[in-house]
Amino acid sequence: MRRNTFKACLMASTLIGGIGLSTASAMAQEEEAAQPEDRVVVTGTRIPSANLVSTSPVTQIDAEEFQDRGVIRVEDMVNTLPQAFAGQGSNISNGATGTATVNLRGIGAARTLVLVNGRRLPYGSPRSVAADLNQIPGALIERVEVLTGGASAVYGSDAVAGVVNFYLDDNFEGVRFDAQYSFYQHTNDNSTMATLIANNAANNPSQFRQPDDRVIDGAATELSGIMGVNTPDGRGNATLYVTYRNVAPVYQANRDYSACAFGTTNGGTEFSCSGSSTNAVANFLNVGPNNYPHGAWFRTNGSQFIARDFTSDTFNFNPYNFYQRPDTRYVLGANAHYEVNRHFDVYSELTAMDTRSLAQIAPSGVFGGGVAGSSGGINCNNPFLTAQQVNFLCTSQGLGPNDIAEGVLILRRNVEGGPRQSDVRHTMYRGVFGTRGDFFNTGLSYDMYGSFANVHMAENYRNEISVRKSSLALNAVTDGGGNIVCAVNADADPSNDDPACVPYNIFSGTPSQASINYITNPLLQDGQTTQQILSGSVFGDFFGIQSPAADTPLAFAVGAEYRRDSLELLPDANYQAGDGFGQGGPTTPVSGSQDVYELFTELRVPIVEGRPGFEFLNAEFAYRFSSYSSGVETDTYKAALEWSPVPDLRARASLQRAVRAANVIELFSTQSIGLFDLSSGPNGNYDPCSGPVPTATLAQCANTGVTAAQYGNIADNPAGQFNQLTGGNPNLAPETADTITLGVIFSPEFIPGLTVSVDYFDIQVDDLVGTIPPSQALAECLATGDAAFCSLINRGNGGTLWANQTGYIIATNINTGSLSTDGFDINAMYSMDLDFIGPNAGSLAFDLVGTYLNSLETVSFPGAAPFDCVGFYGGQCGTPNPDWRHKLRATWTSAYNFDAALTWRHFASVNQFGGGAAINRTLDAQNYFDVSGNWYMSDDMRLRFGVNNVLDSEPPLSSAVGAGFGNGNTFPQVYDAVGRYIFAGITVDF
Repeated sequence: MRRNTFKACLMASTLIGGIGLSTASAMAQEEEAAQPEDRVVVTGTRIPSANLVSTSPVTQIDAEEFQDRGVIRVEDMVNTLPQAFAGQGSNISNGATGTATVNLRGIGAARTLVLVNGRRLPYGSPRSVAADLNQIPGALIERVEVLTGGASAVYGSDAVAGVVNFYLDDNFEGVRFDAQYSFYQHTNDNSTMATLIANNAANNPSQFRQPDDRVIDGAATELSGIMGVNTPDGRGNATLYVTYRNVAPVYQANRDYSACAFGTTNGGTEFSCSGSSTNAVANFLNVGPNNYPHGAWFRTNGSQFIARDFTSDTFNFNPYNFYQRPDTRYVLGANAHYEVNRHFDVYSELTAMDTRSLAQIAPSGVFGGGVAGSSGGINCNNPFLTAQQVNFLCTSQGLGPNDIAEGVLILRRNVEGGPRQSDVRHTMYRGVFGTRGDFFNTGLSYDMYGSFANVHMAENYRNEISVRKSSLALNAVTDGGGNIVCAVNADADPSNDDPACVPYNIFSGTPSQASINYITNPLLQDGQTTQQILSGSVFGDFFGIQSPAADTPLAFAVGAEYRRDSLELLPDANYQAGDGFGQGGPTTPVSGSQDVYELFTELRVPIVEGRPGFEFLNAEFAYRFSSYSSGVETDTYKAALEWSPVPDLRARASLQRAVRAANVIELFSTQSIGLFDLSSGPNGNYDPCSGPVPTATLAQCANTGVTAAQYGNIADNPAGQFNQLTGGNPNLAPETADTITLGVIFSPEFIPGLTVSVDYFDIQVDDLVGTIPPSQALAECLATGDAAFCSLINRGNGGTLWANQTGYIIATNINTGSLSTDGFDINAMYSMDLDFIGPNAGSLAFDLVGTYLNSLETVSFPGAAPFDCVGFYGGQCGTPNPDWRHKLRATWTSAYNFDAALTWRHFASVNQFGGGAAINRTLDAQNYFDVSGNWYMSDDMRLRFGVNNVLDSEPPLSSAVGAGFGNGNTFPQVYDAVGRYIFAGITVDF
């Protein structure tokens, strides 16, 4: 009842507001337009003011720093801030969505709200709802404001960790052309890595190659054009822009520290070249009833089945993978505004984006298959088997020609078919249309707008191997004419014939191209997201009411908003059937929408001004009521206080309640098999129950479903990847978060040009939407035998959790435990003239942004022991979480039309979560130095150049980085992984 009444009030207020504004317009047609008052709008409030200072910590990046760093991707600039942690970006290949996201405070990109000019962006993709920063035209950015802490009372759902607000220039006048060219350069001089690769190349030359000593790659070109014009009467502006970006790939093969996939050796004290058991020459894993001479594993050498050595018969998948994905992006748009009169300043923002990105990983293969699909099996009358192989596989086990060696899994890499490639294209259209101005003659102002956005995604996944077709092609027999054919075409049942089937020989020869063409499956999926927003607010002084101790009246804002987010993902039949060996399981359709009706208000109360001990004392309050179409209702609020006892010192504090409603994917996605990573143990194995000498006891492993016969005989996955069953839940409750911030700002008059701020933040998220991490479910089951965890573990054939889809750990969406983080942000700025050196020495400015992370705790489920990821990486902690990060920038501005900047970026060391091999235990502290310069050749032309990571520092390395954000034995979304970044650009104004 409350929701229905609220909706009726919202619609009525919108209608009344519209009628009133139309009347005001008619009355004001002949009025002279008033000149707009200079106002400051700070992220975190809708109340404008001529002298507003934020009560929440806000870090700003200006347009000049974007150009000084030579970044061509917006996310690369934001990720230099210590508040930002790894999100989706160009350095991810396995698991890439083709989008670019920002993850504030390390609590997930979905908990960071991204705005453009104070208005939210749509879902980034049907596969990833976090906003895609590719949609933002970098050339038009005026500044970026990053707000710490919950802001749901002001902006609505998702503003849990904070807000990233991109302000675009909407008053550009003239014509500007900008061009930049950049590339990476690295010197491969790591002697340890060279020796490692050389030793492996001696035994397996086809898989290991020394990269060139000096490499130049990853070239990128970015072009942009902006044209803006003011109206003759000075009341309006129209700005058009277009940007183009083209980026070449960086292959892991071209860096010595990523030319092979790492494992460990010598008791975990050294790196080895490891890889996948799915090799170019087939390996076999027996999880069936038979007992073979070489144990569970054996391989073919082209004529015989022999024992594996696990050195020369693993596949080095790293060289195929990208360190930097290639992409091409076009963004064009138009922003305009015109003040018809003081009641109507109409505005619009139109943006279109087309980006295409290619993610590439190693070739697909038969990842644990056979004549029975994922259950394996080899027919004993297969004509490709040699006499020795028939005897080994069948005769010695009492099997005849018409029998099948059940449970024998084939692991054979399709190197002939080329690497897997995910060709992802996103097309986005977004339009904002609004009006703002004086609200009648009340002394108040208003802002009303509507926006529509659509993001379309199309993916073509190439060179995947079909489970169904490979099972048919592997089941080869001889027909009555002596021809080798697929069994389905030689049996007595014509209904199962497949005329296209070509037998696939992986036992005693090279597969034919025809058979490769047959078993190769294209996978296609298409989807879109749509966002519709109607929003209106009224704001201004609170009718002259003010505190008797203050000179400034109270100010307020009140408004209403309607938002609808819809999403649709349509995989093709092959995707839905899971008919791709390298996919981990089916990709299921997702379709759904969510509507929300909201009322919000803010109040700013100047309590004391201009009194002894009180330069000012201000309070702020905000509240938002949200009603979702799912039946969920939420209340969010904010209370803040700001006090300045003297002009040099200001203190601020805030308490905020934020929410994040579950998104469409979390609510409605169907269950499917995917992958997760485990960390390697002291014996080098990932599954604690695997190997001849497991790290877990028989009793512990029995808790997870391991039988006594399987114990000591379970095969580990050398790639460290295992199966998990994931899926949505339509009954998810919203997450709630409480945020506290406390801070001081010091600008001492006795040190002109210095400003220092220190802010404490504390974020506590409850009713976390997520899963019980599979790694934790496994660890808890091993340690406690608790049925709540052990029931989530399903040991497959042979006791594995990876060999095929019969083994997995359940990790479907639920409201689980909690997530919390706290720490300190430190910002310092200092500028000084260098006149004491000489009359033309210029000026020097310093800018420090640093974050000390005190805790980053997760409680996976109620009652679970919390684990803290500060200072750790890997396992349940994922990407590195250093306790200290900073960016210190020094800029010299000369008197000779030249300036130069030096930046020092620092990451503290981190240790492997849960321990592990000695060589992986610590990722050392990293220090990167960047230099750049600008030469102002004339008033209308500027040349810039620079080098990031001047010292060509290598990233910290580990064999326990996992897949996804872990890539190439390191974390390239966190560290500089590919060497020096060299750029040069020119800006010309006309």
